[in-house]
Order: sequence, then C-alpha cells, then structure tokens
Amino acid sequence: MTACDLLIEGAWVLTCNPAMEVIPAGWVAVKAGRVLALGRPGEERPREAAERIDAAGAILLPGLVNAHTHLPMTLFRGLADDLPLERWLNDFIFPAERLILDPETVHAAALLALAELALSGTTTCCDGYFHADAVAEAVLASGLRAVVGQGVIDGPAPGVPDPSQNLAAAEAFCDRWEGRSPRVRPSVFCHAPYTCSEKTLAGAKRLCAARGLLFQTHAAETRREREECLARHGLTPIGLLERAGVLDEGSLLHHAVWADGGDLEILARRGSAVSHNPESNLKLAAGIAPLPEMLSRRIPVGLGTDGSASNNDLDLFGAMDLAAKVHKAARLDPTAVSAAEILRLATRQGARAIGMEAEIGAIEPGKQADLVLLETRAPHLTPLHDPVSAVVYAARGADVRTVIVGGRRVVENGRVLSFDPAPAVARVEEAAARLRRLLAPPAPGPA
Repeated sequence: MTACDLLIEGAWVLTCNPAMEVIPAGWVAVKAGRVLALGRPGEERPREAAERIDAAGAILLPGLVNAHTHLPMTLFRGLADDLPLERWLNDFIFPAERLILDPETVHAAALLALAELALSGTTTCCDGYFHADAVAEAVLASGLRAVVGQGVIDGPAPGVPDPSQNLAAAEAFCDRWEGRSPRVRPSVFCHAPYTCSEKTLAGAKRLCAARGLLFQTHAAETRREREECLARHGLTPIGLLERAGVLDEGSLLHHAVWADGGDLEILARRGSAVSHNPESNLKLAAGIAPLPEMLSRRIPVGLGTDGSASNNDLDLFGAMDLAAKVHKAARLDPTAVSAAEILRLATRQGARAIGMEAEIGAIEPGKQADLVLLETRAPHLTPLHDPVSAVVYAARGADVRTVIVGGRRVVENGRVLSFDPAPAVARVEEAAARLRRLLAPPAPGPA
C-alpha cells in the first residue's frame, strides 16, 4: 500500500458509514488531506507514514457537524436568560445587536465561537448571521469548515440598514465567497417567515438555487409563531414556505418544533432538511421537535446547538446526550431514538442536511480527513463496553484530545493550534463591557 502522511493506529474507529460500522483497535491512513484507507488490526496498512499517532484505547470519530449556529452570538451568552423567545428577541437580542455589532466585533465573536467548537470536536458548522463577510473571514482563520449564511430580514439589519437592499447584499456576499475557499460555502439565511415576506423568501431561494447554494430559515420554532401564521395566512409556517416555493433538497429549516403531520409530509415530499436543536428549544420553552416522526419519514435531520445566547454553549456532545434522552422521556419509550441514530445526526446526517455529505461526516476513503480523537482514560468513560454509547451518553467536549481538519491538526491536548484565541477573547470581553454600559438604566437624577 502506498505511503501516507498520517497513520492513526489502535483506536476504536467509529466510521459513521451507512452501516455505522465500528472497528476495534482500527487504523486510519490520511494522505493529501483525505482519508486514504482504514482497516482492522490484521489488515494491510501503509508501511510508511510521515507521522503516526498511537491512539490505543481512544475513540476516533468523524469531525462533528453542527447544523445550526449563530457564531457571533457568543457576545450575548447569558445576557437575557429565562425568557420566552419573542420577548428575548424583541426586547433584548435585537436591541443589543443594533447597539454593538460591527464587522470587527462580529469577527472576534465568531473566532471565539470557532475556538469553542474546535476544542469540543466540531469541525464543520452551518451558520447564519449579519456581517457574514466577517464570519467567513473568521472561519478561514480558524482552520474549520462552515456554511456561512448572510442574514436577511425585511427591516433594517446590521450591515444592511436599507431593507430594500437585503437580497442584493446577500447576492453580493455569495458572489464574493463562492469558490473562494473549499472550507467556506456561502448561503442565504432568511431569518423566519414572520420577519421575511413571501417575496423575500422566494427571491432568496431563487438566488441560492441559481448557484447551487443552501437556503436556510428558522421555521415553526414556537407555538405562537404557528398560531399567528395560521391566523394571518391560513397556513402553518411550513405550509407558507411551501407556498412561497422555497422547499426542496437545497433547503434547511431550523427547529420545526411545531411541525404537524401535514408539515412533515411536505418536508418528506420536498426533500428539505431540518436542524434539531433540543437544548435551545428546551431553554426557551419552545417545545420538543417530533424527531422520531421526522426520522421515520426519512427527512434529513442534523443536530445543532443554536447560538450561544440561547443554549448557552456550543458543545455538540451535550446536544447529543440531551437529544438521545428527551424523546425517550417525552414518549415514555426508551427506544424512541437510539444512541447510534443521534451520532448519525451529529455526523453523516448532519453533513447531508447542510449539503456536504459527499465531503464530510464519515470516515471513508476519499472523504476529507476531518477527525476527532477522544481520550477515554477518564472515570466517566470507564469501562468502555460500547464506544457509541460512550460518545453519546457519557463523553464531553472536554474529552477531545486531537482535532484534525483536512489532514491538519487544529487542536491538540486542549490547545487550539490553528490560531490564537486570546485576542478574540479580549475583544469580546471589551465589547461585552461596552454593551453592559449601553444597556444599563440611566442613573437617577438629583432629588
């Protein structure tokens, strides 16, 4: 067998291939940034390797895929907790964004989020926010991958003060970033059917379809959204999206908590994907999405954290644990969703949901060598009867030892190698202090 650049040996290899094959004490060879080959202990492997990693006893899995993030919202972590979504957005988040966002601050906040993702084993995310150029530049600097969506609303937005220019700004962003780097894919993110008209939704979808890019939107996140959409349009939010002509295999809907049977049939028929965000949905008391019903209809579903302001972390291991458990409790059925199904959502199916299944999401020859090595020599991971169970129910982001993206190490032993997060931390702390001053009530005047 030909020589390779990197040979990882002795790990439990969780391939996340279609059969979800697990290889005990397996090996994976990497060449030119991609998986060259993998196999079992007795099978032929490359004799020559520029670098070897002894991973005996560790767990090797594909880099995790976070299907829904708002990276710069690290700025608002813990700013306005324990509130309903509508009040949280309208009374706190939207005003804070108007006060504080500029390209430099967005870049720093996105870098902070990317450091958190890398350290906890996520190598690809699907993002949507304002000042998307700054987010994309941060992704390039981080060494990770991302689908980066330019946020669109029918109102003044950070970076796009004139709403009549919202789609023009999104198109210009896509033009600047399409083909610029294999690690950044541009996208258009219409915030929601209640902040974007059908005309805007349809225009954004046409823009994406013409370029083969992913269209994103929040949809059916809360009961109130559903009820208001029914009252105003006589349709559910997903029904409205279908009427607008935006649903097909190139569309990703975030949340779909209040999708009913008819909505799920629409999604299955159109081939549209969903991101499942249980931590955010529970924190905002939005509800519990019908994940088992989505999976039974073969709707593509990825797992997401949502932004730091509504989670409040970006650790996809925590999201896996909760997603595997909450549906069991909601249905009083311990078989409602299995650990293997949830791991698939965080890897292979997540890649499919964001349109990148051909490149990432599994350890298979020819795919990108995006790999995560978990240290298992810890009390909470001992004994290791079943590595899939350990990953979903017991592992934490802090257990990540090594992260590799495209054959290049970006994390080693709890340290980010691809960039220095310290300047971003300092910039975000300064911006957060400024935001607190701006939001503080005025001091009382003299009596």
